[in-house]
Amino acid sequence: LGRTGLKVSRLVLGTMNFGPQTNEADSHTIMDAALDAGVNFFDTANVYGWGENKGRTEEIVGSWFAKGGGRRDRTVLATKVYGNMSADADHVWPNDDKLSALNIRRAVDASLKRLGTDHIDLYQFHHVDRSTPWDEIWQAMDVLVQQGKILYAGSSNHAGWHIARANETAARRGSYGLVSEQCLYNLAERRAEMEVIPAAEGYGLGVIPWSPLHGGLLGGALRKEREGGGTRSTSGRSADALADPAVRTKIQAYEDLVAKHGLEPGEVALAWLLTRPGVTGPIVGPRTADQLASALRAVELTLPTELLGSLDEIFPGPGPTPEAFAW
Repeated sequence: LGRTGLKVSRLVLGTMNFGPQTNEADSHTIMDAALDAGVNFFDTANVYGWGENKGRTEEIVGSWFAKGGGRRDRTVLATKVYGNMSADADHVWPNDDKLSALNIRRAVDASLKRLGTDHIDLYQFHHVDRSTPWDEIWQAMDVLVQQGKILYAGSSNHAGWHIARANETAARRGSYGLVSEQCLYNLAERRAEMEVIPAAEGYGLGVIPWSPLHGGLLGGALRKEREGGGTRSTSGRSADALADPAVRTKIQAYEDLVAKHGLEPGEVALAWLLTRPGVTGPIVGPRTADQLASALRAVELTLPTELLGSLDEIFPGPGPTPEAFAW
């Protein structure tokens, strides 16, 4: 993972659907299948479960650990802090969210309790806290490392300059700093290549892309639409995107291209990310065991040079910086 000595799988099991869309028993089945297939990197967040059920996803992961069999020892566990965890959404209490030292202390203890473990391998900042200085954040994180409650710190949804400021502050303090950045990155959304990924590479962070299929848009959305499964297979945002004729044309060209090579769209989208510099592994968030099996096949794919070139033609990246925005 980035500049660390930590070994993680090329796919990350995202757990966001566990609870809201996948029941506890099926979630356990998916986690067992992932671990058996060699996926050792699991990602969650304190707010997953959402609304009145926030925290539920961590509880499901914790109940899976409690089944024993070496599940916790074989798993690299990542969770996140930032979102508001007030019990009553209508009466949000101060200091129940963001990255103050007070909330970090409370949030990590609450996550450890829900997860049923004594430490978190990768503790990630779910968003940028614009009102808390990095000195305070690193002071709080250093205490957690010293207490053995966390091992590494990572970021999510941070800009390139946030990564730079975070790690320069950490270096000044003698702290280890961020080791990963979890960002929106896929074939259809490549803006991270402009500054986020170069910053991550420069500071030795592993890049963990979320939404690798862009909400289902890259998972054969048009084919599934024709088969009557479009509303179940794409997010609302992606369904709205398909209303744009230009987007439909690109997605159709993509689906035609991968079909010509005898491949599945979703598997190609994942395999493409695995070729990108700095990428540790994309997060896959299966709702079913079949969806996990499809994602696992992507790791075995070797994309031909010709196909990679054609993908760049359909979904061009921003190009190198500063050229991409300077001239």
